[in-house]
Amino acid sequence: MLKTHEIEQMTCVAKGPNHGPAPIPEEGRWIQAKEISDISGFTHGIGWCAPQQGTCKLSLNIKEGIIQEALIETIGCTGMTHSAAMAAEILTGKTILEALNTDLVCDAINTAMRELFLQIVYGRSQSAFSEGGLPIGAGLEDLGKGLRSSVGTMYGTLEKGPRYLELTEGYVVKMALDKDDQIIGYQFLKIGPMLEMIKKGIDANEAYEKNLGTYGRFADAERYIDPRHE
Repeated sequence: MLKTHEIEQMTCVAKGPNHGPAPIPEEGRWIQAKEISDISGFTHGIGWCAPQQGTCKLSLNIKEGIIQEALIETIGCTGMTHSAAMAAEILTGKTILEALNTDLVCDAINTAMRELFLQIVYGRSQSAFSEGGLPIGAGLEDLGKGLRSSVGTMYGTLEKGPRYLELTEGYVVKMALDKDDQIIGYQFLKIGPMLEMIKKGIDANEAYEKNLGTYGRFADAERYIDPRHE
């Protein structure tokens, strides 16, 4: 290690107490993190690209510094979906430091990794106070039945008003309007569960009917519209 002449001529003064880093909460324990291998936890991070035409939600399950599970959800840009496919292969097995310095193809995914790295090394993980952390597979459980991301897609114009296209419940089939043409409910289709039923051999029309549901005062409407075509 190179030292300047001025430093070499100085008298050595004792440093005094060294208490180490402040403990951070990790999986139900307080840890003084000194190495990457000291980091464990499950958490989420959001990222965006420079032109801000798309965003990524990244969820990682980390055990002793190694990424064991990765869930990559993207929206707004077609190319991001293919980048997410590559990131799913790239991320697992890497340390969080390696992942931070790996080209994850898409800037939104890279930014999500940066934001998530900051959360996890500062002890702001979802599993900070969960003893033993969350099991591998927690990311899939977050997706729920049908293993589809929760997506909200709404559209509106000043001239024609709002259109509900997709909510947590599913793909919006019909919007219910009252006598004043205000929205009072909607009918939705649970796409994930429907496709699962079709894969198991159930007739498509039957699967469709079994996965329809309604929200709000749908039955009390004066009229119904297809939000995509009316």
